[in-house]
Amino acid sequence: MASSTPSIQFFAGISEELSDVSLRREVRTGKRIVLMRFNQLKALEKFNSFTKQSLNSMLLTDEEGEISVTPSSCKFIFGGPEGDELQRVECKFEIEQDDHWERFLRFMNRYAEANGMGYGES
Repeated sequence: MASSTPSIQFFAGISEELSDVSLRREVRTGKRIVLMRFNQLKALEKFNSFTKQSLNSMLLTDEEGEISVTPSSCKFIFGGPEGDELQRVECKFEIEQDDHWERFLRFMNRYAEANGMGYGES
């Protein structure tokens, strides 16, 4: 059985901390779009990206099991005086099937509860 503590990983064995998530629906197609933001990546900070196996996707794990997501885009946003400080990473992916969407929402509810995150509309 999967870990009871929800986690998000880009690299095997390194759990990342989600800073924010936006859930949207494309009006024309009805596709659901997820944008996850990370203010830091533990794998990059410790240079683990060079010593651990990359998953080439995001692995979302909770008590129901694993969800493997391949982002359609990942942006690395830099800033600071020299412009070389990682400010955040934004990963975007789409979910088309209703059952996949429901499973993702169950994961996000568990992740939010375990990490003290709340829901808000903008």
